Amino acid sequence: MTTDQIIDVLKKDANPEKILIKETKFGIISNNALGIYHKELKELAKRIPREDKIAIELFDSGIYEARLLCSKLFNPDHLTEKLMDKWTSTFENWEICDSFCMGLFAKSKFAALKAIEWSKREKEFEKRAGFATIAAYCMADKEALNDTFEQFFPIIKRECTDERIYVKKAVNWALRNIGKRNIDLKLKSILLAKEISKINNKTAIWIANNALKELTNETVRISDYPRAIYRKKE
Repeated sequence: MTTDQIIDVLKKDANPEKILIKETKFGIISNNALGIYHKELKELAKRIPREDKIAIELFDSGIYEARLLCSKLFNPDHLTEKLMDKWTSTFENWEICDSFCMGLFAKSKFAALKAIEWSKREKEFEKRAGFATIAAYCMADKEALNDTFEQFFPIIKRECTDERIYVKKAVNWALRNIGKRNIDLKLKSILLAKEISKINNKTAIWIANNALKELTNETVRISDYPRAIYRKKE
């Protein structure tokens, strides 16, 4: 399947009604969109060769759904900081941001580095990319030690007053996922959430309370990454 053939398939599946549904129901506003649901793109991706060249050509086509496909086809081992920055600078909604962060960026050797860098960005979805990458990285790298994730705590506290919905939800997401990585990080995440809850800011309080609600729930599932360390404690 060539890039042109893939784009032909996308255009054939275009549905303008879905563009409106995604905007009104999910808050996904995108430029140059055809109107194809994410689940449909996931199925299409299974039929496409996982080739970096095709992925880049799809992104460079400027078609929104083609860019989403890029996030599912590019090899994370081949990512460069320059390419990650280029793609992040184009994010226009949470869907494409999370697709790249979860499916691609979190699996890169640059994940932690770029997450820290993007967390300082002013643009909403570039900043979200920092915290979405942290949230996904918690489960993508099963070998990283706890201090890798503890370095994100000051960043979470620093940005917990950003009231923009897609930033604050990502900050909260990052905190909750760090806490679900293992029991030690859970306890430290709870302590951080309690610190944040004392900040006189409604966004910070929401982030803290939401995280505490999940992390103190007896039914919450806690992993044990990196597994080797927690096996030794048994």
